[in-house]
Amino acid sequence: MPQYLLTMYQPDGDPPPPEVLGPMMEKIAAWRHDLQAAGAWVFTGGLHPASTATVVRSRRGDVVMTDGPFAEGKEHMGGFTVISAPDLDAALEWGRRIAEISTLPCEVWPLRSSEEGPRSSQADLGSTDGG
Repeated sequence: MPQYLLTMYQPDGDPPPPEVLGPMMEKIAAWRHDLQAAGAWVFTGGLHPASTATVVRSRRGDVVMTDGPFAEGKEHMGGFTVISAPDLDAALEWGRRIAEISTLPCEVWPLRSSEEGPRSSQADLGSTDGG
């Protein structure tokens, strides 16, 4: 069955107060229970604040490490869930549910299967401009 990555983006700064976060976390736990009961849950991971990230780059044989996230912004990935779903519509429904519960944006990405191999061209992404 196809797998999808659901990424959650949260604003930088302090989390919501306990009276807001507590009920939200209970609803997220129920969402995850529903995922597991449906056989759709694969893996979930929460991330530390973006300020704890390190970017590692290799340039002409040198490795350069930079503190902080790769992209500067006011929102960063706060966590992710990998799910199995029969199709994109089903994955989008799981994404819609968690976005409504958390009030945070959720990106839904199809994962490439090992049978697909590495992406070799823009054509794999649906590009029609020839490159």
